[in-house]
Amino acid sequence: MEINLLVGGPVKNWPKDLLGKKKAAVWAGADRGALYLVQNGIQPLLAIGDFDSATSMERKLIFAKSQRVITDQPEKDDTDTELAVRHLLTDYQAARINIYGATGGRIDHLLANLFFVIRPEFRSHLQQIFLFDRQNSISFFNPGHYIIKRETDKKYLAFVLLTSVAKLSLYDEKYQLAGKSFTYPISLASNEFIGQTASFSFASGVVGVIQSKDLN
Repeated sequence: MEINLLVGGPVKNWPKDLLGKKKAAVWAGADRGALYLVQNGIQPLLAIGDFDSATSMERKLIFAKSQRVITDQPEKDDTDTELAVRHLLTDYQAARINIYGATGGRIDHLLANLFFVIRPEFRSHLQQIFLFDRQNSISFFNPGHYIIKRETDKKYLAFVLLTSVAKLSLYDEKYQLAGKSFTYPISLASNEFIGQTASFSFASGVVGVIQSKDLN
């Protein structure tokens, strides 16, 4: 099952008309993301978080309009996004999780939402996890050889090394690499597609691929 997860990042960073276009999709909400869903007439199959920023009326709305609610303490080791992804993988066997509202606002939240995929419990599932906002799409890869398709509205392509990475090759992008290894995380930014696909490979580590565009 493909599940969309809305977390509590700024609405201005959402893709255009996100909830209107995907109203019939399967949704889950993390913390304030659950409130946004129910306020837009969407019943999430799961609402999860500490809901510490919600008023009593907002909490009542979330509990009344969600199929299932899981609450946690504000003082915890996991972010609300991590809690949600864990339950979507284990309780609902999600084949793909599209995460929205994970960027913008606080930088510590952004970094947490980027780096949680390298935790051992998520690493085997990271290729099922995708992040989207109004300018970017982010996908994650374990070692292997891949061919990715260019999204029609995107111009730029970046390879973000979330760990040390061995033998990274970029075969047909504007800027290419031949088996280069990195001992540290780095963002290889502002690359571009030459055609409608791009291919790359690497031998070890975790790579995030970002397709992005400038806003007019």
